Amino acid sequence: MEEKLKQQPANCLKVVLFGPESTGKTTLSRQLARHYNSVWVPEYAREYLQNKWNNERKTCEPKDLLPIAEGQMLLENELAQKTDTVLFCDTDLLETKVYSEAYYLGTCDPMLEKYALENTYNLYFLTYIDIPWEADDLRDKPNEREHMFNAFQDTLIKYNRPYVLLKGNKKERLEESIRHIDKLLKHR
Repeated sequence: MEEKLKQQPANCLKVVLFGPESTGKTTLSRQLARHYNSVWVPEYAREYLQNKWNNERKTCEPKDLLPIAEGQMLLENELAQKTDTVLFCDTDLLETKVYSEAYYLGTCDPMLEKYALENTYNLYFLTYIDIPWEADDLRDKPNEREHMFNAFQDTLIKYNRPYVLLKGNKKERLEESIRHIDKLLKHR
């Protein structure tokens, strides 16, 4: 189990798109990977939970979090071997930890928490809630966006993660992200 949650060594910078649901993380991950001719890691939870919803009409439960975390790290570790520049992660285990605590009375599986805190990334882009909400089968907190945003930001601060707050439209966010990533690449 532990090996499945552990981040494997890679010869690339790792950037995480981090924040509440429906704040443009997937769109920006794709745009950045295209811009840098690199790779992005999709959010495994979306596929896992959409399949669960389609087959059982059930939403996420605490027992789903470890399989989601394992699937996320499997994807990240595999895709990190396909680039030597920048890997864009549409989420990470720290994000899963935030959701666990928000949805399940402040609790998080100790194994998930351990690796959420041990796995490291070069930069987080915290996506603000100024993008319009888009409903789908899995998104369920349209009225709690500010509360969730604060939980994500507080987590980055608490664990001293390097982050940049992204606000504005898609173009502005992309341009701001590129500025910061170019700095990282220059000092690599």
